[in-house]
Amino acid sequence: MEDRLARTLKKAISFRDERDWEQFHDPKNLSEAICIESGELLEKFLWKTTGESKTPDEALLCDIKEEVADVMIFLLYLCDALNIDLLDAVENKLKLNQGRYPEEKARGKSKKYTEL
Repeated sequence: MEDRLARTLKKAISFRDERDWEQFHDPKNLSEAICIESGELLEKFLWKTTGESKTPDEALLCDIKEEVADVMIFLLYLCDALNIDLLDAVENKLKLNQGRYPEEKARGKSKKYTEL
């Protein structure tokens, strides 16, 4: 996974740099882009039932994949801009969440950790 993520990051950075777009990719604009692309992803599920969202047809799934990719690309750019190791950040957050959501208190519950 790490090697694949590193290769994907390299491809995304190369794509960006070939177009001289880094000048537009400050953390504020990248955060906004992530939100916008996340909204576009959310739009793909608008007016769908929970069941329908679990079984998208081929065309919808293709659209969802494109939006997921857009979110990930901008996330990679943000991590690059702020020198964040994405996998380390995820590992650290998982450790934090293990303390916040102990299995014996959180299992099967949707409450926030402050309510457990």
